[in-house]
Amino acid sequence: MCGIFGYVGKKDSVKTVLEGLHRLEYRGYDSAGIAGVKDGKIQYAKEVGKVSILEQEVKKIDLKLDLAIAQTRWATHGKVTKINAHPHLDMKNSLALVHNGIIENHEILRKRLKDKGVKFLSDTDTEVIAHLIAGYYEGDILKAVQKAVLELKGAYAIALVHQDFPDQIIAVAHECPLVIGIGNNEAFISSDPNAFAFYTRQAIYLSNAEIAVIKADSQQVYNAEKEIEKESQLLDASGAAVSKGTYEHYTLKEIFEQPQAIRNALLARFLPEYGTSIFEELNLNTLDLLTVEKIFILACGTSWHAGYVGAYMIEDLARIPTQVEISSEFRYKNPIVPPGALFIVISQSGETADTIAAMREVKAKGGRVLALCNVQGSTIAREADFTIYLKAGTEIGVCSTKAFTSQVIVLSLFTLLLARMRHMSKPEGQEFLNALVKLPDQVETILNQASYIEELAKKYARYENFFFIGRRYMFPTSLEGALKLKEISYINANGYPAGEIKHGPIALINEDCPTIALCANRQTFDKLESNLMEIKARNGKILAIAEEGQEDIARIADDVIYVPVSMDPVAPVLTTIVTQLFAYYAAKERGADIDHPRNLAKSVTVE
Repeated sequence: MCGIFGYVGKKDSVKTVLEGLHRLEYRGYDSAGIAGVKDGKIQYAKEVGKVSILEQEVKKIDLKLDLAIAQTRWATHGKVTKINAHPHLDMKNSLALVHNGIIENHEILRKRLKDKGVKFLSDTDTEVIAHLIAGYYEGDILKAVQKAVLELKGAYAIALVHQDFPDQIIAVAHECPLVIGIGNNEAFISSDPNAFAFYTRQAIYLSNAEIAVIKADSQQVYNAEKEIEKESQLLDASGAAVSKGTYEHYTLKEIFEQPQAIRNALLARFLPEYGTSIFEELNLNTLDLLTVEKIFILACGTSWHAGYVGAYMIEDLARIPTQVEISSEFRYKNPIVPPGALFIVISQSGETADTIAAMREVKAKGGRVLALCNVQGSTIAREADFTIYLKAGTEIGVCSTKAFTSQVIVLSLFTLLLARMRHMSKPEGQEFLNALVKLPDQVETILNQASYIEELAKKYARYENFFFIGRRYMFPTSLEGALKLKEISYINANGYPAGEIKHGPIALINEDCPTIALCANRQTFDKLESNLMEIKARNGKILAIAEEGQEDIARIADDVIYVPVSMDPVAPVLTTIVTQLFAYYAAKERGADIDHPRNLAKSVTVE
């Protein structure tokens, strides 16, 4: 959530940071602003709405800056107003700063500063930081920041400029992503290194209340007391250039990228002759995995749904007890970390605040952590004991599509590895692998039905309430399908285990509340048919997503979308492609902002 970008160097700093903000728009925001130093004074502009509106204002006032910081804000403290937008300044307008994250003790600091005569203009926690630093300033901005950081509680990333230091940006990060990009006599800062990867792939990651003094020709990093050594890292070049191409939205492009994303997730990770999988990046020996007696999966949102599918698989095929936890709840438990436990944390961005906190709680208790992540160099990837990368490529659309299916693929391969080390035979492993390898081509057959799915989405888009139901593997798949419809079309949709409908929710079934039935779980198909008959008897409309060969479902359902035949454990991938397309076309029919759904952000870096 929120996106910071800054630049110091020979380029046009205003133009450069505005381009950087555009690359961060996927993160979700409601206002944007820019600040810098010109002729020894702080100059700034900020507006509610899109970066394009800020650009118009910058052009109108002909803003010129020697160096610049900028931010897209996602409101946490204070309403969406121009006053609450970043940057925020001190009372003398001598410094300006932008901030991601939350300062948990801002009310205490605000009261203390007010008692000293400080006048606040906004309702934000960010303005507290500006006044706090200004209060400590006595000619040395680094020392002022070092003193202020000692008083800040929470997770935060800060970029700051001061009129007395027109050649430098101060950057601070604590449990919130902020990365320095080192160029040729120029430097960048960003919440996401992909935003500056076009210019440089050399990066320094800040963390643990680290403070950087960033100049065009030098970058020093400090803690609250002294200078420290930080090694730079080389970024993966895959995210350097991202565009929609010929697609109307990033979301649609990423849905159609899934055959390749699945191939990437599978590439060089299985051994057909042995019917097993391999992860060279894990550096784990066989004995390590043989000692695993219980698995915990920690994640949020879409990643939690993928983890739920994975838990079904691990218990079903590898016979290891597996518990799925929502990170935002788990982090506040006093968790039991038993001997022989393995914790799998899942996050597309690797910066999900609740999942990071849950992971740190596990590690503090001595637990082993395996991360599934899409972003190299992210906090989760750096702090986990082991990491498996999704290799899905950059995902821009706020609602996750290809990352979800890649997570399911990686979890499938990991399940296969565990199962083959235990009781699963080679032929069984080869059969499972064969089902995985077929998926990319099968997904393409579903994408070829896009126009038909669009017709059905248009037909159902007028309804305001939906149920998604399924059994076994299709239950977590129904949760994900409902989430996609909620996220981008703003339709109220609820995923439910089909057998539980009669325990309350069936009271809501009528002709104005359609049910999307996920039927592609052969073990429970007959039971699901009975549930659909109950819905039909109450005048509920039914759109079924079924496997080819399940033609009998057409006698019950009003409409049917067929997917290729697969094994139950991997069928969620195929069904999910349909629900993604359905949600996309329903949202398009309703005129929603598909890539940037209201109130949502791609990387949830606050609680």
